[in-house]
Amino acid sequence: MDTLAKIQWLQDYTQFGDLSEAALGAIATAIIPVEVAANRRLLLEDVLPPALYILHSGHLESYRTSPNSLAKVMGLLPGAILYLKELMLDEIAEETTITLDDCVIWQIPRTEFLAIATQYPEIAQLISQQMATELQEAEVALAYERDRQAALRPYLVPKARRGIVGSSRYAIRLRQDIKKATSDRQPVVIFGEPGLEKDNIAALIHFASRDRKEPLVQLNCNTLQANGSEIFGRGNKPGILHWMGRGTLMLNNFEDLPEHLLDPVIHLLKTGQYLPISRDGEEPIIPHQSVARIILTTEKVSSQLEQCKQVQKIKVPPLRVRKSDLANQVDYYLSLLCRSRGIPKPKLTPEALRRLQGYDFPGNLTELEQLVKRALAQAAGAEVLTEEIFWVTGDKTRSYRLNLLNAFPKLRRFLRSDWYPDRVNYGFTLPIFAVVVGVLMVGPQSRDRNFALNLFWDWWWLGSLLIYPFLGRIWCAFCPFMIYGEVVQKLSLKWFPRTLRAWPRQQAEPIAGWFLFALFVLILLWEELWNLENTAYLSGCLLLLITAGAIVFSLLFERRFWCRYLCPIGGMNGMFAKLAMIELRAKQGICSASCTTYQCYKGGAQKGEGQETGGCPIYSHPAQLQENKDCVLCMTCLKACPHRSVELNLRPPAIELWTTHSAKDSEVALLFLMLGAAFLHRLPEFSSQYDLQLPLQQFGWHGIFAILALFFPGFMVFLADTIARSLVNPTTRLKPFRELAYGFLPLTLGGLMAHYLSLGLGEAGRIIPVTLATFGLTGGETLVLVAHPAVIEFLQGTALLGSLLATVLLTQKIAKQSWSKLLPFHLTAIALAGLLWSAIGGW
Repeated sequence: MDTLAKIQWLQDYTQFGDLSEAALGAIATAIIPVEVAANRRLLLEDVLPPALYILHSGHLESYRTSPNSLAKVMGLLPGAILYLKELMLDEIAEETTITLDDCVIWQIPRTEFLAIATQYPEIAQLISQQMATELQEAEVALAYERDRQAALRPYLVPKARRGIVGSSRYAIRLRQDIKKATSDRQPVVIFGEPGLEKDNIAALIHFASRDRKEPLVQLNCNTLQANGSEIFGRGNKPGILHWMGRGTLMLNNFEDLPEHLLDPVIHLLKTGQYLPISRDGEEPIIPHQSVARIILTTEKVSSQLEQCKQVQKIKVPPLRVRKSDLANQVDYYLSLLCRSRGIPKPKLTPEALRRLQGYDFPGNLTELEQLVKRALAQAAGAEVLTEEIFWVTGDKTRSYRLNLLNAFPKLRRFLRSDWYPDRVNYGFTLPIFAVVVGVLMVGPQSRDRNFALNLFWDWWWLGSLLIYPFLGRIWCAFCPFMIYGEVVQKLSLKWFPRTLRAWPRQQAEPIAGWFLFALFVLILLWEELWNLENTAYLSGCLLLLITAGAIVFSLLFERRFWCRYLCPIGGMNGMFAKLAMIELRAKQGICSASCTTYQCYKGGAQKGEGQETGGCPIYSHPAQLQENKDCVLCMTCLKACPHRSVELNLRPPAIELWTTHSAKDSEVALLFLMLGAAFLHRLPEFSSQYDLQLPLQQFGWHGIFAILALFFPGFMVFLADTIARSLVNPTTRLKPFRELAYGFLPLTLGGLMAHYLSLGLGEAGRIIPVTLATFGLTGGETLVLVAHPAVIEFLQGTALLGSLLATVLLTQKIAKQSWSKLLPFHLTAIALAGLLWSAIGGW
């Protein structure tokens, strides 16, 4: 290319176009064309340029590196002049330049160009004009940035307060979600319970993204103006979106956003467009485009957000499911607080950590931080933080409890020892039960001459009923039926090694309760029609049949399938155990935070202070127990737990019935069947008391009246429920019948207790002469201890009256309604108690 062609090209494509032809001729004459291959560095930043460079063909890229931010890259096209200002001002290069493809670079050596610039002052004037233009542009940009900072400053978030603490799977998943959100500019919804620092997670997303140098602005939706002008602007006053650029706008507490602003925000999330608020009478404003990233924090996701596919959703797990992170979280807060106060960091005792893990933290991280602050202030320089200075309150399911294992350490040692219950079961219960059944089958058949019959009907029934309010289902821990089932199960596995079947839970759950109900109907009818109370061998057959069921199912299924689902005695025990004043539970926080093996449930080898066990015999995890029905108090979990999570609590009687209870139709049917049993046992008394002249000597009629007696209480209570619902206002919603029916559980217990008090207090004390009579001996009459009939009647009346009052109060607690709305239930309870007293007390 000749000189004239170079001059013409310089005039057409470069900023030298305004120079004179003489100056352009001098420049064109000094040009040296150089071919540079692709991906080659033309000049490195911070180096004195050796020449002036003019890009004739090809493409260049220039950038300036920075230790605090990403490099600012600029592409250069033909006609670009490089390092002109640096040469004129004798400065080092500000940018590095590389070739993107094969280029032709026109070079003018430094000394020659400076000589030309000295000869032609217009070149210096060109540089001055360029610098003036850049200065003017900088002033405009500075003014804009000043206005921008003034508008955004009240809402700026300078940095993230902290990262995600912990190593649980929840913490790891949350970090992964945050990392995924930083890889693009898609809108994000962060949702979860209060106190989870969702705004801090939004900050983590922003400051880990490529736009970290852009502003992060936080607006609280509960303090926005009703028209939303802070966000969208109004009239000549721009809103936050106008000033954001590529920054991030966080709308905090999005659930508090005024409803009429929801659609504009959803539209912004989907399209990036928004409409400034127009003044009254103004024409509609054209849509504005925003490139800001939007992050929403909320406690719940609305249906509109659920349907918005452009939004990435991050659920923040509550602290109660991240108990394994609790130790790290507390340690972090302690380090932070102690460093800010300049004091040594105290240690946290294991007991204090257990107390924290046993609490669910409804306020989550915010509540935990305040709790640690308060404990640190109370510790006053102590080297350790003990459990006493952490003031946590339990939820309703754990209120009014006293852990007997902590209050009485000797009780804990006994329940963890071999004596409870194995040595008692295999050393005493196993052989004694065999003796009792043997005496029933071959001994004298009447109750006054057979001590086994006396033990069964006079001691066992009354003793069990008296135990229920205090110790619940503890009989199942020493039950001879399952002792024989376990013995046979162990021996069969030893002699015939095999894998026992897993429990068919899905099939058993819906039918097991009705099986128990049907089995109890048959047992009660058999007892009444065949006079089991006074027929020893039939009573022995009943015990053998229940034992056979336990043995058969122990041969088929693992652990105690019979005990959990099919045992009639176990079903009755589980029902009455709901009234007990003790419960076995575990601290869910400790279990979720510290336990990885679930040895209390699955069984396993010794670990720490936890003993080797086979796991819960009825597959109940103590941390998941909501009622006493599913715990046989065998203490296997207490022995297996290495974390001291298991508790034996003293509690208000029957508290689970109005807090955590789950009602079942089959159990309600069994409840009223057992109440009907109290009426059944007194059929002769009812017949004589009310001169009914029932033909009980005839087997068929006896059976009919027995069935009517069994179902009479349930029918009366159901009738009361129907009447109550017809009388109350339709807007008043009574709880379902199957929930209210549990209010009659105390009356059921009291009715049976009143019946068996006459047997227990009138005959149980004759055990010595009866035992002698069993073996054909006489004597022992001086060792008889029986109560006076008046005392028995007084105690029977007390049992009925006490259970009646408990039924009324419990029904009120369950229903949570006024007395007048539940009057039909209370009158029915009074009527049933009165009928029982008329037959038992003999009005």
